[in-house]
Amino acid sequence: MAICLVTGGAGFIGSHLTGYLLRQGHTVRVLDNFATGKQENLNEVMSQIELIEGDIRDLGLVRRAVAGVEYVFHQAALPSVPRSIADPLAANAVNVDGTLNVLVAARDAQVRRVVFASSSSVYGDNPTLPKREDLPPQPLSPYAATKLMGEHYCRLFYQLYGLETVVLRYFNVFGPRQDPASQYAAVIPKFITKMMDRQPLTIYGDGEQSRDFTFVENVVRANALAMDAPDAAGQVFNVGCGARYTLNYMVASLQQLMNRSAQVIYMPPKPGDVKHSLASIERAGQYLGYAPQVAFEEGLRRTFAYQEW
Repeated sequence: MAICLVTGGAGFIGSHLTGYLLRQGHTVRVLDNFATGKQENLNEVMSQIELIEGDIRDLGLVRRAVAGVEYVFHQAALPSVPRSIADPLAANAVNVDGTLNVLVAARDAQVRRVVFASSSSVYGDNPTLPKREDLPPQPLSPYAATKLMGEHYCRLFYQLYGLETVVLRYFNVFGPRQDPASQYAAVIPKFITKMMDRQPLTIYGDGEQSRDFTFVENVVRANALAMDAPDAAGQVFNVGCGARYTLNYMVASLQQLMNRSAQVIYMPPKPGDVKHSLASIERAGQYLGYAPQVAFEEGLRRTFAYQEW
């Protein structure tokens, strides 16, 4: 069993990953500044973890968090495309400078491997489907650009210093604990909440834009596999389901699941939005042994059944 650090471990994905690692018998330390993460996400495991409250922009703090750690799961980030467009300086400071701090600290502490949470947004609006890892990135937002820079730093730290890094490009992750109240909330929790309150749903565009919606358990599983996959160091892998669904289909699925109708208001597309997204997951299957365990419809059911709705 290993000693693991999860940066952003109080966040939506990070808290699920923290719980999974604990169930596997690992020792887990969490670093989070609670800017977007929530302490209640860790309530069930608080007695089992070491919690360090602080910011990845503080190199001294990151060094203390990494000390004695064997594996780092770097989930901490300032998420959201719209947020990064509104404040690109903050996005860069957290997602680029913060990631560089994590890599420097991990290199100096002789960490075995860093698993970095990247994003499908790095592909931009490249019309090629499915998105393969060898496609040229075309970021459409500061957020996507910061994630791509994080990827470059991971590759360089492996090539220059021998620090093993694995990059996972997440595709539209959803599931329990995803915050529906944030100004930048993801579409699924936001729509479920609005439908529960019988409020209209706003879709930017015609609703025929499609996404490879990926239930959070699949992402957690990919991280666990990336932890010690023998030939994965220095590589980039898509983490999705390998299927895409339109927003209109998602709304129809929610209406059926919740047994209620929804009024949909269509608005002009937002800047930086990508029309279609679909992951090729062949490389993740080949190198990590990854295959999605939870399909989209089952993920929707579990998300809706989450006790806090």
